[in-house]
Amino acid sequence: MKAFGSMLLLVLPGMALAQSASPLVLNLSQALVQTVTVDGKAAEKRTPGYTRVRPGDQLAQTVTARNVSTRTLANVAVRLPVPRGMVYVAPDGAAPAGVRTEYSIDAGKTFAPAPLKRQITVTENGKAVTREVEVNPNEYQAVRWTIGALPAGTEKTLGFRVQVK
Repeated sequence: MKAFGSMLLLVLPGMALAQSASPLVLNLSQALVQTVTVDGKAAEKRTPGYTRVRPGDQLAQTVTARNVSTRTLANVAVRLPVPRGMVYVAPDGAAPAGVRTEYSIDAGKTFAPAPLKRQITVTENGKAVTREVEVNPNEYQAVRWTIGALPAGTEKTLGFRVQVK
């Protein structure tokens, strides 16, 4: 089973997305994440570029956004879908300073900060009642990071973990 398709969407307000003219270079990678024992203690082992996965395997999906221009880029939005056949687990570390993280449960049409909520209707005492409930993170379908400012020559590494269904 191939673990990850290279589906990455980038939005730069007011700028063309042509690869050759882009002031932003994106590097997408993944690594198999395993817990191993080292000197009697549990440790995390990452195997980069791992392409054969089994149900239950956990992968770190990472995108590095690098500004290759000579000016600061503002409000750079990077979207990364949760790959098919996988479920979102958690962020892969803390978001870098100056980065806002939002999630989508509708295939990337809308985004909001966690925890996401939805309205459901239930029947109580014979009456339909609408309630707001928190969405389980394993229902997240995409993640969007908005980098407030990315100075020339710098980069931000962003990511999340998924589990193979």
